[in-house]
Order: sequence, then C-alpha cells, then structure tokens
Amino acid sequence: MKTPPPHPIDCNGTVVRVGSRVRVLLLSGDWYEKLPVDERSRVDSMIGEDFAVEEIDEYGQPWVCKRWPNETEGTCQSHSIALGPKEMLCLGSGSA
Repeated sequence: MKTPPPHPIDCNGTVVRVGSRVRVLLLSGDWYEKLPVDERSRVDSMIGEDFAVEEIDEYGQPWVCKRWPNETEGTCQSHSIALGPKEMLCLGSGSA
C-alpha cells in the first residue's frame, strides 16, 4: 500500500492545503529553463502574485493556475504549475 505524501509546506514551514492562498516567490527547475521565450514571460508574470491552490498531486505538490484571456480573439491561454516549498509563501489556510 502506497503511503500518502506529507502535507506540502511553504518557505516558512506552514502547511499548504487545497484552497490555501499562496504567493509565488520564484520559479525554478528544468521545466522552467526549457520554456519557450513567449511562454516564459507569461509564467514569469506569476512571480509575486497570489493564487489559490487548486489541487495537491499524488507527489504532494500544490498546483496553481493563471489564465490570460484574449477577448478580442475569443481565446484564453493558461498555465498550471506545481510549487515547491521555497517557491511559495502561504498567505492563508484552505480547507482542512
């Protein structure tokens, strides 16, 4: 039987749950380095912004999402990212 991962924590050791508000402090990792320039500039705009944690995956990583609507074209781009402890600051707790 697989042991569920521990609750994720932020840069201060605060537990992060679905619904928690987190501020993105930085982004790092191989996935980030490999982003195309236009996509990277959108993802970079997430740094310093606050998001609600939408889910916690099977590895215990919290995910947040940002959407960039283009009303003129009737399209919307979005990016979901998993955050590690050093990449976020919890601003408020979500559901227990």
